[in-house]
Amino acid sequence: MNFEEILGEISEGWGEERRITHLEVLPARPVVLTDLPPHLNPRLSETLRRIGVTGLYRHQAQALQLVSRGRHVVIATGTASGKSLCYHIPVYQDIMEDPSTRALYVFPTKALAQDQLRSLGELHGGEVVSATYDGDTPAELRGWIRREAQVVLTNPDMLHYGILPNHRLWGGFFRRLRYVVLDEAHVARGVFGSHVAQVLRRLRRVAARYGSHPQFILASATIGNPAEHARRLCGLEVEAVEDDFSPRGRKLFALWNPPNIVSREGGEVHRSSNLETAEILARLMRLGVRTIAFSRSRKAAELVYGYVQRILGPEEKGLAERIASYRGGYLAKERRDIERRLFSGELMAVTTTNALELGVDIGELEACLMNGYPGTIASTWQQAGRAGRRQGESLAVLIAADDPLDQYLIRHPEFFFGASCEEAVIDLENPRILGAHLLCAAFEFPLRAKDEEYFGPSMWRVAEDLRREGKLGRKAEVWYFSGKGSPAQEINLRSSSGKLVSIVERDTGSLLGTVEEANCFFHVHPGAVYLHQGDSYLVEELDLERMVALVKVEDLDFYTNPMDNTDVVVLEEEERRGSGLKACSLHFGEVEVSTKVYAYQKRRLLTHEILETVGLDLPTQTLVTKALWYTLPPERLSALDLDEYSLAGGLHALEHASIAMLPLFAMCDRWDIGGMSSSFHPDTGRATVFIYDAYPGGVGIAARGFRLAEKHLRATLEMVERCPCSEGCPSCIQSPKCGSGNEPLHKQAAVSLLGLLLGDIAVG
Repeated sequence: MNFEEILGEISEGWGEERRITHLEVLPARPVVLTDLPPHLNPRLSETLRRIGVTGLYRHQAQALQLVSRGRHVVIATGTASGKSLCYHIPVYQDIMEDPSTRALYVFPTKALAQDQLRSLGELHGGEVVSATYDGDTPAELRGWIRREAQVVLTNPDMLHYGILPNHRLWGGFFRRLRYVVLDEAHVARGVFGSHVAQVLRRLRRVAARYGSHPQFILASATIGNPAEHARRLCGLEVEAVEDDFSPRGRKLFALWNPPNIVSREGGEVHRSSNLETAEILARLMRLGVRTIAFSRSRKAAELVYGYVQRILGPEEKGLAERIASYRGGYLAKERRDIERRLFSGELMAVTTTNALELGVDIGELEACLMNGYPGTIASTWQQAGRAGRRQGESLAVLIAADDPLDQYLIRHPEFFFGASCEEAVIDLENPRILGAHLLCAAFEFPLRAKDEEYFGPSMWRVAEDLRREGKLGRKAEVWYFSGKGSPAQEINLRSSSGKLVSIVERDTGSLLGTVEEANCFFHVHPGAVYLHQGDSYLVEELDLERMVALVKVEDLDFYTNPMDNTDVVVLEEEERRGSGLKACSLHFGEVEVSTKVYAYQKRRLLTHEILETVGLDLPTQTLVTKALWYTLPPERLSALDLDEYSLAGGLHALEHASIAMLPLFAMCDRWDIGGMSSSFHPDTGRATVFIYDAYPGGVGIAARGFRLAEKHLRATLEMVERCPCSEGCPSCIQSPKCGSGNEPLHKQAAVSLLGLLLGDIAVG
């Protein structure tokens, strides 16, 4: 396909406003091959040639050489660069030489493990016994897998609550465990990555009990710190292979900015990126282009799907049936069916969250749309790489949302095409996460002094706290679990709350999906609109005793936004930067955040105008976490001559803008962080702006913001100053998650306050 022509066709008929702000042509990259290693088992060499592998990319050969020397390795190269062969080949080589060898493959999702199992069958042709072991594995097969499988494919969740607590059943497997593979290691960041790091330490500890010390091979998308991140994940020294010598087809990468339009009220608003994405997607489908459209949230993915259905209409019913939506929260059977239809070509397009960002083989795709900046540069390239995976020419289009970070990046294409990717962040000392896994480790077998090798010196302080709570017991130098049942069952690796609320259709009893307990007041409060496969459901009841939200299908022309109040209490200041008592200063420490969802807004689907605000009576949620905070003393503020409203609006705008820009410096999403501003905070005695990790105990995001404060504030100031609006808009200081409806806000006051902060913190 000629994607210059296709891009021209989908750009026509939009009016005079120029939407494509930058077009980057990424040339095809030639392959750099080396011969297959001469020492390979002849049967393995024959198998590789049978599937078309007659040589290795140079980075594959480098990785295999490091593995052959016994090194722990991370391969951090682009999408479809053959990373899986870097672990398949040494694993199968060892198994063919010694059939008692065992390997454990850990994938972030069950879907990815199932997909890899299919590709493994093609590779080994039945010579190696491989099987998935996850929540869907039938009980009658589990014993056979433990005894016979040479390669077990699983996910961190099953390893955590199914395999490690039952290690005695796996004794033979652990005794012969030679390799541990962690695929898509870049996904293991933030709270999930902090959990995974502790699970891998428990895995090493259990394996050592049975006399094995497995070699770790990790595969990752391109990130800024692959060796460091891999080392922190598994607790071992790891060498990185980063240069990519795989072939790449020519790719057109367009940055697309929807224009401002006149609202019903007469003012200008940025055209919805959801609607813009849907129109581009419908045009690509009419041209026969197989397309994947990513959105940053479940709601946006469903909205895009619904808009495409409306755009195509009844006269294009056949085409409308060839698109599906796909996201987390769907039932496993539903997801597998969509994956199958995509792979077979039955579907022409899919609208999805980052649930399809990872390497599940969904067949030949030619175009990728990104509805809003995916949150990190690494994810941007990972998503763009889902199209043209097999060397063909492809198209990637990033459609900017009405969001400060999107609008900043759309004006700075060098961040995509010149800057390195972000660094992945995890926190090994989060007491809540570390404590949870110390309980699990003690349940597996008692803790002793030598376990500091795995969990670090912080374990003793946390263990002592657990002893005082009655969860751990101690005899001499031995710490043992003193609770009932397996503590692993109480821990959700992907959630701060550990529990899920089921979303059930009242009339049929059908389970539609799930939502984390910590987020249920925001997504499934009474009166909320829940979207699923293009259908809208009204939440009639939220029952927290039974952990269920009851919904009813409704044909609605609105969606809902929750509103909340947040309060922050400083518990302990740990670090400080600032030049004196009468200067602005920067702080980092522990805080308690209280949040109450008190109302929700009904907003019209296409125009986003507010139709009604409805009150709610829900309990307050509390969170102890890490935060950074800026304080501005009265002496400095007096020079700005701001009245009370302007000061409050400026601080609020500064809070929104700095939260929006922090993901550029920490590998996170704006939904991973929260904030609060006050013209006078009782704990600081000053005007204060807080930015906190939205997870108990923190996961290193605010800490990174503290370290990079000057760069972060400069980028925030530039973003606000360069936005062409006069009063402030969603492209600079308004936030889609603001619990107070973006009131009050004052753009010029925010610019002045940012200038004050930068001046004092740079000096200090």
